[in-house]
Amino acid sequence: MQTKKLGSLITSAVGLGCMGMSGAYGEADRGESIATVRAAIDAGITLVDTADFYRMGHNELLLAEALRSMPRESYHLSVKFGAQIGPDGTWFGFDGRPAAVKTAVAYSLQRLGTDYIDVYRPARLDPAVPIEDTVGAIGDLVDAGFVRHIGLSEVGSETVRRAASVRPISDLQIEYSLMSRSIERDILQTCRELGIGITAYGVLSRGLIGGNWTKNRSGHADSADSRLASPRFSGHNLDANLALAEALRGVADELGLTMAQVAIGWVASRGSDVVPLIGARTRTRLNEALGAVDVRLDGDQLARIEAAVPAEKVAGDRYPAAHMAALDSER
Repeated sequence: MQTKKLGSLITSAVGLGCMGMSGAYGEADRGESIATVRAAIDAGITLVDTADFYRMGHNELLLAEALRSMPRESYHLSVKFGAQIGPDGTWFGFDGRPAAVKTAVAYSLQRLGTDYIDVYRPARLDPAVPIEDTVGAIGDLVDAGFVRHIGLSEVGSETVRRAASVRPISDLQIEYSLMSRSIERDILQTCRELGIGITAYGVLSRGLIGGNWTKNRSGHADSADSRLASPRFSGHNLDANLALAEALRGVADELGLTMAQVAIGWVASRGSDVVPLIGARTRTRLNEALGAVDVRLDGDQLARIEAAVPAEKVAGDRYPAAHMAALDSER
């Protein structure tokens, strides 16, 4: 496995995103999820991403079981915190208060069965709390040995600069794919100026350009699948986006790759400081995604890929309106 650098953290060239293993896209098989995590580590993936609110701790407990037999130094845990969710799934916003930060990490350490977290990050900006206070609290946890690196998630350039003025920031986790390229307006440049890496999630646009989503499937998907609430998966937007996916399939076929491999390879090509997160829930999908690690796309191939999925042709926002409003990165 090749490596990349996120701030001062050296990690695998791709990471494993575990949200889908806890019901975000419909029910997942627990045994297969655990086997997938272990297969990822065996394949050389060292960055494992989760959040304390993925099914209210379910994902952290699942990872604790999957990683129990793995040497702790063989992987890096990236954990998001701060989302406030009721028992009925109601979202109440985000809590970045210093006391909340330190309480959240205590629970995560217990659920994960570990003494430290490699990268700890607020899931979103809490508009009621200065980012300096939130980052300062994580810095206290670094000093105490409970956290190794400080990360950010879905924040804009100004917030990145303010956070970096308090403590070194390893990386910004943000959606980045052929269909989601707003980071290229200014955030990517800001991060590079400050030596901050990018952990890219949603590299397959939640399956739209993964090669397996169809309009028929959308009509029969698991009702618990959060993608059904996304504007990109609805009505005429879905039709337009699936047409882009088919254009990408044509390029992938010509290159002798799968659509997923092309999509992941494109994100990986963005730089030595960009680490794509693979959201595989099964070993089959993991193995397909790992085929992208050694893909080297030249300038002509990259141009053909981008021409198949022009950013301006993507239909619909990446989140419903209420969630978009909470994204500091989109302001």
